[in-house]
Amino acid sequence: MKIVSIQEKAVPISSSIRNSFIDFSKMTASIVAIQTDVIRDGKPVIGYGFNSNGRYAPSGLLRERFIPRLLEASPTDITNAEGTNLDPEKIFKVLMTNEKPGGHGERTVAIGTLDMAVWDAVAKIEGVPLYRLLAEQYGDGNIDDKVFVYAAGGYYMPDKGLTELQDEMKGYLDSGYTKVKMKVGGDSIAEDIKRIEAVLKVVGSGDNLLVDANGRFNLQEAIAFGDAVKDYKLYWYEEAGDPLDYELQAKLSEVYPHAMATGENLFSLQDATNLIRHGGMNPETDFLQFDCALSYGLTEYMRILDMLKEYGWSPRNCIPHGGHQMSLNIAAGLGLGGNESYPGIFQPFGGFADNYKVENGHVGLPDIPGVGFEAKEKLYTLLKTLH
Repeated sequence: MKIVSIQEKAVPISSSIRNSFIDFSKMTASIVAIQTDVIRDGKPVIGYGFNSNGRYAPSGLLRERFIPRLLEASPTDITNAEGTNLDPEKIFKVLMTNEKPGGHGERTVAIGTLDMAVWDAVAKIEGVPLYRLLAEQYGDGNIDDKVFVYAAGGYYMPDKGLTELQDEMKGYLDSGYTKVKMKVGGDSIAEDIKRIEAVLKVVGSGDNLLVDANGRFNLQEAIAFGDAVKDYKLYWYEEAGDPLDYELQAKLSEVYPHAMATGENLFSLQDATNLIRHGGMNPETDFLQFDCALSYGLTEYMRILDMLKEYGWSPRNCIPHGGHQMSLNIAAGLGLGGNESYPGIFQPFGGFADNYKVENGHVGLPDIPGVGFEAKEKLYTLLKTLH
C-alpha cells in the first residue's frame, strides 16, 4: 500500500474569548487529509487530522518540510512488515529525519497534525474505532465505554459580568457536566476571587471547580493566588506559571496543599520527563494535560505514558488538553482519567460525536472505524473540503 496524496489547509478559529495571555480572534488551525490507495466500501481510505486550539496553523512547516518528506518516502519505510497498513512509528521516524534534537518549537504541532491523520487511517484500514485498536494492540484490552469530561469555559469576554459567568456555568451543569473550569489570572486576584465565589454558588462545591491561569503568574503571584483560593479546595489549580519553569511549579507544590495540573504546553517526551523529575508534581493527587495533537502526536504520547509508568504515575492522572475526539479515543482506549471538553467554542473542532450527550459528567464514543470524525457532521463537512 502507499499514500496517494496529502492535503493541508489553514482555517480560522475565530472567537472574541480570551484567557490570561491571549485572545483567539486571529487563531487558526491546520486541517490535513492523507489519502491512501486502500479501498473500503468502494472508496479510498482517507485519514484526517488537525491541530488543537492554542497554536496557530503550521502550514509552512507542513507544506515545505513534513508533507514532502512523507510523500518522498518509499512504501516500505512507512508501512508495517506485511505491507497492509501504515506504521505510525515508522512514519514518525521518517518525519523526524534530519531534525536535530531539542528546540522542538512548532514542528511538534505539524507532526502531531499528520500523526492524527495517520492513526485515523490506520484504524479505518483495520475496520475498527481507534479506541478499540489502542486497547487491543497497545493497552490492556479494556475499553472505557464512557469517558469523564469536564466543561472548559469561564473565559474573559467583553461585557461579561458575574451574572453572565454564572449563567454559562449553569448551562454546563444543565448539559450534563458535573465539573467546570474557568480562567483566572486575567484580572486582579481580588476580582478573580469574586468570579470564583460567584461560580461556586452555582456548582456548589470547590471539588466541582477547576481554575486555569494559563501560565500567567510569577512565583510570588502563583503562591499568593494559591493562598487566596486554598480554602475552596478546588478540583485543581492549573498552569500557574510558565510551563517550562519547573522550579516555580516545584516551589508552588511545596506550599499549595491541593491538586494541581499542568503539561498542555509541554510538547515532547523530554519536556514531560523534566516536569516529572523537577516540577514537584505529586502522582497521587496531581494531573497531567499533555495534548497529543500538539506534542508530536499519539506516537510520542505513548512514549510519555511509558515514562510516567516508570515514575509511578497512573494513566488515570492524565486528562489531556484539547477537547477533541482524538484525545477522547486515547482516553477510552488507554485508560486515561478523562478529557477536556469545550461546549460551544472552538467549533467545529471542539466537542465529540453528534447525538452523544454528556450524562453525569461522562460521554460515549461511536462504534465506527477511525477517530470518528464522520460522526461529527460540521467537522466532517469541513474536512471533506480537502478533497
